[in-house]
Amino acid sequence: MVLDKKNIPQWLVHALLWFMLYGLLSYPFLTGSRSLPYSLLAKLLLAMALFYLNYYYLVPKLLLKDRMWYYIVLSVLLLLAVGFYTNIVFPPSPPDELPRRAVRMRQHGDGGPGAFRFFLMTTVIFAVPYIFSTMLKVYTEWQKNEDLRKLVEKEKIQSELQFLKTQLNPHFLFNSLNTIYSLSVKQSPDTSEAVINLSELMRYMLYEADRKLVPLGKELEYIKSYVALQRLRLSNGEDVSLKISGEERGKFVPPLLFISFIENAFKYGTDYNGKTFVKINLSVNHESIHLQVINIIGTFKAKTKSSGVGLENVKNRLNYLYPHSHVLLINDDGKTYEVNLTLNLKNYELHNH
Repeated sequence: MVLDKKNIPQWLVHALLWFMLYGLLSYPFLTGSRSLPYSLLAKLLLAMALFYLNYYYLVPKLLLKDRMWYYIVLSVLLLLAVGFYTNIVFPPSPPDELPRRAVRMRQHGDGGPGAFRFFLMTTVIFAVPYIFSTMLKVYTEWQKNEDLRKLVEKEKIQSELQFLKTQLNPHFLFNSLNTIYSLSVKQSPDTSEAVINLSELMRYMLYEADRKLVPLGKELEYIKSYVALQRLRLSNGEDVSLKISGEERGKFVPPLLFISFIENAFKYGTDYNGKTFVKINLSVNHESIHLQVINIIGTFKAKTKSSGVGLENVKNRLNYLYPHSHVLLINDDGKTYEVNLTLNLKNYELHNH
């Protein structure tokens, strides 16, 4: 899940921030072999209080609530007040040096400007962690919202996929029952075999189809059973071919991904004389799977503009599951209907990990 990714702990970010700030303020004194000012730690604690007041209250209550101008004005006033307060409580020099420093400043005529420069410098020093706290809080909230958005989007996709599956299963069952019905009407001795075959198919759909991925071998067995069931109702089963080549071990695919193309081939692949022609080739390579389905365009297809619920559903599933890892080409020349689907297994694994 998106929210499970490992981020740098917030407390560690804050600890590094204060360690770096304290080191930055202490560096000039340590390198100059001077003792640290007595007020350095107190100013750091004041900066921390200002930081967390902004981080936990001002930014969430004002800036993130579309009250930007209130936030800016209040922040400026707060920083000026802290700078002024600091100059009074922590003057530029220790108390015992104030008289001599004041005399020197008056003698050089820079008492006012010198104090003002120190006031501005102090305000800027407090403003740096304050602004950083604003940036950090805004980024944290943005990241949280982005993670939540991705999670909601992922769950939405999963719910849509589940909805597509619930549409596909009744559609398949309806077609299969029609097959068995046609056999029973003919009083075919293959009717009992067809019922057993359908029970095997339904067992796969009940216990395997709810999984995100299934072994490719099981999906291929499902396709073989389906084709065998369709052959039972045809008078010219020899014109139906299924060829599977390649090594399926160690490969996984979403369940019921190929069956809609094969279903539609049988549904629309009967000509005016009642003969069916369906050719299915499925080749498994190291990093890809290629499915080719060819059928003639029969009477039922010629009289309807609908290509079936299942075909539209599988197109949607491909767009969701293999957004950049599949190529689907459909050719309809009026006499034959050809589907060529290529799945890139390597890109799919990278996209889903």
